[in-house]
Amino acid sequence: MPRPRLPVIALLLTVAACGGPEGQRKDDAPVVVSAIGSDRLLVDPSATTIDHAQAVALGATAQGLVRFDRNGQIEPALAERWNVFDDARSYIFRLGEATWPGGQPVTAGEIVRVLRRAVAANSKSRLAPYLAVIDEIVEMTPQVIEVRLKSPRPDLLNLFAQPEMAVFRAPSLAGSGPFRIVPGKRDGLLLRPAEQPGDDPRATPAPQELVRLRGERAAAAIARFRDGASDLVLGGTLSDWPILAAAGIAPDNIRVDSAAGLFGLAILRRDGFLTTPQNRAAIGMAIDRGALTSAIAPGWDPAETILPAQMDSSAPPAPGSWMTVAPNQRRALAAQRVREWQSVHRGPVEITLALPSGAGATLLWGHLASAMIAIGITPKRVGLGDPRADLELVDAVAPYDSGRWYLANACRACSDDTATLIAAARDAPDLYNRGHRIAEADAMLASDVAFLPLAQPLRWSIVALRLSNWQGNARAWHPLNHLRKQ
Repeated sequence: MPRPRLPVIALLLTVAACGGPEGQRKDDAPVVVSAIGSDRLLVDPSATTIDHAQAVALGATAQGLVRFDRNGQIEPALAERWNVFDDARSYIFRLGEATWPGGQPVTAGEIVRVLRRAVAANSKSRLAPYLAVIDEIVEMTPQVIEVRLKSPRPDLLNLFAQPEMAVFRAPSLAGSGPFRIVPGKRDGLLLRPAEQPGDDPRATPAPQELVRLRGERAAAAIARFRDGASDLVLGGTLSDWPILAAAGIAPDNIRVDSAAGLFGLAILRRDGFLTTPQNRAAIGMAIDRGALTSAIAPGWDPAETILPAQMDSSAPPAPGSWMTVAPNQRRALAAQRVREWQSVHRGPVEITLALPSGAGATLLWGHLASAMIAIGITPKRVGLGDPRADLELVDAVAPYDSGRWYLANACRACSDDTATLIAAARDAPDLYNRGHRIAEADAMLASDVAFLPLAQPLRWSIVALRLSNWQGNARAWHPLNHLRKQ
């Protein structure tokens, strides 16, 4: 069984031993932020898939029509107000005042061109399948933009608040704020607040208004914070969770989001032992979700349904088939199904599981492997994307509040009937039909056992006490302009 990368943890402990306490940084200094991900922070989100560090950089330097506040709620950005018409098929945005770096005003025509490119069919964005509902983006007047949809979408604003929908100028990737990039070759990006209407462009911001943003690996980011050289680490996931304890980060600095999304095992193959729903359910029954989550991260919420709540479905979340079996009887029934399969096929049951790298994923592997071994299955671990995998971990925060996102991401090798229902929900002519198709697809996906929910996504940050405005939220999104009280 693979073990956590001890050299990395040992290095962290060595660095940590040399550092001072978290409170060492003064409140009149620039805010230093490490976002876990690539150190190449500025990329075109319509041309490539962006990671968390790149999303943070984009959200800091460019904004869309709307954006998320510190609570994960919609707030005005380029649009100062909006109205929804025609049963959520038409969104009218009235633009406020905004300028590009250099002082030129942002025009409706420029916004329309960038947004049309972002929703184009050839976009590589993770949002592309959910933006296909957009029929047209129209400049109605120099101050008004209309977004027309093929089908009603009351949750469209959550998609438009995602960093991939930020408006910027190519090829510089410069946006209208809320921060400007201070020119010069520096470590990461140095950001200053964008000028507001009426501000003196020659004014120098106070040091604490500046933000230095880096993209780096979790181990380096945690070590930097523990050494008193940064104020915030963003984008933590399960993979690097165990390093926090090894680095000795104070509990008061560790914040965990109650993130909404998917964390579970997608069925990739429907052959061999995994041919029948009953056998796929056996793996679901073998896993004690509460024991798994509490052993890895106390307070981490387990999950047994694909949908976390009813949301836009016409019915409550469909229960997994194993939920009708008493918890203390599940493993015995699962083991019986393995034995029955072996008695017919005369061979071992081997399941290959694709997981990410990292010490946290290794802890998860230990629990999942132990559960499968307990019912007679021989597990094997491979990396994400390995073509040999039978099951693959899905770990994603939902970009918007629709059951269709959950079902579409859980449906990797689901039945044709389930896939048809998910598509029907996308194309439904009204909200009534959309809600019923989502409910039907959810029930079918659960009974078919095409996805094994385990928990809610684990997302964490490390936050200096000086950043008193930081707020956990279901989006696990923390804008850099909402870190300090103004």
